[in-house]
Amino acid sequence: MWGPEGLDEVEAELLGPPEELKGRDVLELGAGAAQCSRWLAAQGARPVALDISHRQLQHALRIGGAFPLVCADAGVLPFADASFDLACSAYGALPFVADPRLVLREVHRVLRPGGRLVFSVTHPIRWAFPDEPGPEGLSVSGSYFDRTPYVEQDDTGHAVYVEHHRTLGDRVRDVVSSGFRLVDLVEPEWPSWNTTEWGGWSPLRGSLIPGTAIFVCVRD
Repeated sequence: MWGPEGLDEVEAELLGPPEELKGRDVLELGAGAAQCSRWLAAQGARPVALDISHRQLQHALRIGGAFPLVCADAGVLPFADASFDLACSAYGALPFVADPRLVLREVHRVLRPGGRLVFSVTHPIRWAFPDEPGPEGLSVSGSYFDRTPYVEQDDTGHAVYVEHHRTLGDRVRDVVSSGFRLVDLVEPEWPSWNTTEWGGWSPLRGSLIPGTAIFVCVRD
């Protein structure tokens, strides 16, 4: 799944036709419990699941899967140049770093020529609206151009969750300045079958404003 709307890779084929994934080396960034890597392995690909969170990778290990799990910073990838055919990230890594170009340049380095990177993030327009699933989430409450990150702190004042806002233009410039060619920008519509309400995600909001932006990039 590329996002809460429910767009899956079988339908979207953003990494390519599933039958062509067999034997391909794929890096999943911000893998969490490695759900995407598990699907890729089932298609015959050779995924590597990377996350900075050791606890997330413990969940991946518990669930199981015959592929490597790597605990590392996505901005300093522990791989040789031209190690992978594809890279993917579904709401992983990129929203949580202050300068996503550090990640994108590293991914560019470890991809082989002709390699593809596909990543999804919260659609930038959502930052101008309250994170509410009902009608209150449909009125602009802040500036789309305010790039102040969202931060949650514990009782001692230490940041425990940080997410950074980039405008759509910022994202495009980040991709291009890191050496990629942007070949598609997918904004999934909310499907009628999806009745799930989760956090600020809901059929009401999803039918009116985009929630996910998926960037399809190629290393020429």
